[in-house]
Amino acid sequence: MILWLRSLLFYIFGFTTVTIVASAIILVIPFTDRSARYKMGVFWCQLTQKALLLFCGINIKTKGFDNIPLDPKKSLILLGKHQSAWETFIYPAFFPRQLCFVFKRELLFVPFFGWALASLQMIHINRGDRERSREAVNEQGKAVLAEGSWIAIYPEGTRTPRGTFKPYRKGGVRLAISTHTDILPVAQNSGAIWPRNTFLKRPGVITLSIGPVITVQGKTEEQLQLEVEAWIEGEMRKIDAPAYTQ
Repeated sequence: MILWLRSLLFYIFGFTTVTIVASAIILVIPFTDRSARYKMGVFWCQLTQKALLLFCGINIKTKGFDNIPLDPKKSLILLGKHQSAWETFIYPAFFPRQLCFVFKRELLFVPFFGWALASLQMIHINRGDRERSREAVNEQGKAVLAEGSWIAIYPEGTRTPRGTFKPYRKGGVRLAISTHTDILPVAQNSGAIWPRNTFLKRPGVITLSIGPVITVQGKTEEQLQLEVEAWIEGEMRKIDAPAYTQ
């Protein structure tokens, strides 16, 4: 009962604050640029992480922080494991550069949250039309990288259950090669604490692990894809070993 109550309090806090912050973002659209609105979103992400610790006892452990390049001019494409909603708000709160997510367009129809998200001009795709989605990622991705933002893509395409593997889509590596942009691989075991489609949030520590930058120079799509998959899936077996030994 206590676990259920703590989870309920977190959801009440989350829904209330996202409505307030999203409304504020929408109201200031005529007077601000995308960067300013993104920072408002980052504030909510940081606030939500603190609430997750306060209400649910969920903390974050980082690994490989020194793998993040210090060069402010270096563009990167983040390719990461996707197990829950946790990583969607931790990435903006954690990574030092403005991120452009590739996400399903249905999120734009969520009241307040989706409307604010639309103002950030990220890359939304129709997962039912793969050809058009590839074009959107490629064309819009080039423009985003040229502006200096980093792109965050979940190559599995959707949240996957803990301890499972879904073949990675090649949109991320294809964009990396076409734009000569290196890849920063990311693994997180959020599914151990915050499984997809669950209400209860169990206390514990989620590990966010950042791998060494993977260069695209001289590699084919297949070679790059295998290298990304090998690091992420190998790291998952280190930070969440029990899920792969059952």
